Amino acid sequence: ATIRDHLTGILRHFDTGLSNGQVEAFNAQIQAAKARAKGYRTDANLIAISYLLCAKLRHLPRHPWLHAPHQT
Repeated sequence: ATIRDHLTGILRHFDTGLSNGQVEAFNAQIQAAKARAKGYRTDANLIAISYLLCAKLRHLPRHPWLHAPHQT
């Protein structure tokens, strides 16, 4: 019955080659961040952390405490 209920989606996967694997990977990263932090003060903070973890951002500024500025 389960296959019959989802038959169109199963067949569509073979036509398009798409899957939800990447979405599930993102979800796992977000769930791990929630578990590590034991909650965030606001939903906006959780969303910001989710973007930082999942977006693979490359143009972030340097961390000011880890990279001291060069003094001349």
